Amino acid sequence: MRNKKKFSSIINLIVLVVLGSISFFPIYMVVVNSFKSQDQIFNSVLSLPTTFKFSNYTEAFAQINILQALGNSLTVTFIGIIGIVLFGSMAGYKLARTPGKVSNIIFLFFMSSMLIPFHSIMITLTRMANRIGVQGSTVGLGLIYIGLGVSMAIFLSSGFVKTIPKELEEAAKIDGATEIQTFIKIIFPLLSPILVTIGILNLLWIWNDFLLPLLMLTNVNDYTIILSVNTLFGEYNNDWPRILAALVITTIPLVITYIFLQKYILNGIAEGAVKG
Repeated sequence: MRNKKKFSSIINLIVLVVLGSISFFPIYMVVVNSFKSQDQIFNSVLSLPTTFKFSNYTEAFAQINILQALGNSLTVTFIGIIGIVLFGSMAGYKLARTPGKVSNIIFLFFMSSMLIPFHSIMITLTRMANRIGVQGSTVGLGLIYIGLGVSMAIFLSSGFVKTIPKELEEAAKIDGATEIQTFIKIIFPLLSPILVTIGILNLLWIWNDFLLPLLMLTNVNDYTIILSVNTLFGEYNNDWPRILAALVITTIPLVITYIFLQKYILNGIAEGAVKG
């Protein structure tokens, strides 16, 4: 029996090592080749650099004005996530606590919007954004992300609200709390596990999105970090060392975010699993 458990543990370890290596391999390729020259990359893409070329980072940093691009991405991401979490949780709570035909129709309306491919609405969305004056603005882009991402937030938060006992709200109502006060002081903190999940999913989506910023942002000074990196690609020639260096820089904010928030992320996932 012990031998079987030991053998099973060894197999699990081997599987985890193999899967971890597969996941780490693209990261290795990007980071290692970001320190090489163009010739070194073409001669041996898998090997370590013979000499580390740190100038790739300084040149990429200067060429695409990364600080400004990072600021634009942070603005768009912050507006999008805050709006999605706030409006999604409020709407999800109200729909979950107001059963009836009207609520069901509204809920189905939001859910059906999740099934519509973005490519089928992007031309209409671009025209509407231009008419209402939000095209070409990082703030306007963040507002559009709210509209596109709130449906999923409503779906997840409404399901989570149903696991919260109604007695808590009834007790708050007896104590004289209004519905808004009940949501802010009682429901919203209890929704933190699912809100963390919603925030993570939308952070990855908004930060790494390319197509929507390409459609909405017309001024180079308003480009997000992903769009700015795209400007390094030439029509006939690509400077891969600078491109890879820029890609490494774009991932740093996500890595830093995870390092500082990993405790809350893991707790949120664990609590969400228990709640579910």
